[in-house]
Amino acid sequence: MTRAQQTISIALLVSSLYLSLYFELIPLPTVLQKEIIPVLPFWLLVSFGAWLLFRLGYGLATFRDTPEAYAELMDEIKMAKADLRAKGVDVD
Repeated sequence: MTRAQQTISIALLVSSLYLSLYFELIPLPTVLQKEIIPVLPFWLLVSFGAWLLFRLGYGLATFRDTPEAYAELMDEIKMAKADLRAKGVDVD
């Protein structure tokens, strides 16, 4: 089973479970049925967004800037400028 088939299968399973709860095919207590089930997709969307923002912030906080990478990048820039000057392009 490919990754796409697996993702589609899980999405169909979750959506069919949610729809069966939403259309009251599976009996639940009234408070759950009327107050929680209708807002569940929005809660999941907000939770997913918060998780993604946390991952982004954590990635930025733990980002390591290395002097070796900076020196390598500057060398590549110098080589590119020299190559362009050799071809007659005005760089600066």
